[in-house]
Parts: sequence; structure tokens; C-alpha cells
Amino acid sequence: MELEIIEQRENFVKFVLSGITPTFANTLRRLIMSDVPTMAIDEVIIIENTTPLYDEIVAHRLGLLPLKTDLDNYVLPTECECGGQGCTSCEVSLTLEVSGEKDIEIVYSNSLLSQDPKITPVFPNIPILKMAKNQKIFLEAIARLGRGIDHAKWQPISTVSYKYYPVVKFNEKKCTYCEECVNVCPRDIIKIENGKISAQNVINCSLCNQCVDICESDAVFVTTTGTDFIFTIESTGALSSKGILLKALKILNGKADEFKVYVEEF
Repeated sequence: MELEIIEQRENFVKFVLSGITPTFANTLRRLIMSDVPTMAIDEVIIIENTTPLYDEIVAHRLGLLPLKTDLDNYVLPTECECGGQGCTSCEVSLTLEVSGEKDIEIVYSNSLLSQDPKITPVFPNIPILKMAKNQKIFLEAIARLGRGIDHAKWQPISTVSYKYYPVVKFNEKKCTYCEECVNVCPRDIIKIENGKISAQNVINCSLCNQCVDICESDAVFVTTTGTDFIFTIESTGALSSKGILLKALKILNGKADEFKVYVEEF
């Protein structure tokens, strides 16, 4: 197995994972979506709300705010020594108290004040609600670690996907250089220069096979290796994309060890 980073930013990573099966690729994708824990608001205590939004709508919006996550200092409530009753090891409190001073005032995510500076909204300018002058919102929100398998608000990613690594080949003896395949390619992969046909930036190929279908001389071949995959991970910002990948691999390794113990005891 080999891993090659193609592009990497704080909340985005694209890489090629070679020498694996489709089953392993899909397992990794599902672990990233469902098992990597993140922090999200799980309980909202409304103290006062005179805004036009119902309490339930406010709570729903708060739950979907991505929160920066510290996996070193927090554990899942089900794994905490408090037994899920709530303590500083498994939950953190955030408060929101805003009074309308303008005719129309927008309450943003940066108005949430956390008892832990490490657990704050990822983006400060996410709108939560609008209020009019003299209206008020005052609440306490409890954030807890959770997994995407329980609720989408705990998914650490906005998207995670993979595709087969494309292989584009040509039979130059059959090619008539009509440029039909060049014109039909939606990703501008195929080029004809100096009397030669070639594929450039093959990684961008969508495997649509339009070039194959339009070639009357059967000179274009599009296939895959079957064992190489291009992964794309885009984080919500709760965790870095690299951190999500490392955590997913750690979880996968733990599940494999657990399965090994079951097999040995069988």
C-alpha cells in the first residue's frame, strides 16, 4: 500500500491510495463519515427567547454549527468515567445572550461564548437568527463528542469521496487525429500536439468514456488499475483533514485488532 498526497490544505486533502481493494477504500470512507468523533451541540436550554424563531428551530441550527474539536482532552460520554452524566471530560457549555439594539440584528456564531476556548465555532460569521429591536435570546448550549453514525451533526467532513485512478491509452496506428475525442472531453484531458496524441492531467478524468464512444476507429481506451484510488476529504473545520484521516486509520486498526481477538477465541 502506498499513499501520495496530491493537494493538501488545512481543511482539504486529495491523495492517491495505491495497492488496495474497493472494499478497503469504501471501509475507509465510511469510517471517516461515521466513526471519527467530533464536538457538536447536543442539548440546548432556552432561558429566554422573544425572537421570531421557535426554540426548536434555534436548537436545530445550533446543533449544525461546526465546532473546533479537541480529541486529546475530551472523550465520548459513553466512555467517560461519569457514565454519561456530564462532566468537564465529556462536555462543554456555551452561552448565547444577545439583545436587539437595531431594527434588524443578525446573531452570528461568534456570539456563542464557550467555557473552553478550544471548543468554539469553526467560523465566526455563521448566521443563527435575526431579531428586531428589544427582542432577546438567552440560552445555554451543551456540546458533546459524538459520531456521525448517530447523527449527521457529528460528521467531521462536508464531503469524502473516492474514485478509481484513470488510465487513458491510445492506439496511434488506428488514430486518424480527427480531434473528435479532444473536443468531446469535458475535462480537457486529451491533447494532440506535434502530430501526437496524449493524455495530460489524467487524475482529472471523470471516466465518462465519451472519448471512447465517439472514436470510430477504436483508438482510445479508458480503464482503471482496479487497485489505485483517488480520495478527496473536505473537513468542516472541526478537525483538520489530515487529523481525520489519521483518526480513521487508528479506528480501523483498532477494529481489526478487536476482530482478531474474536477469531482467536472462536
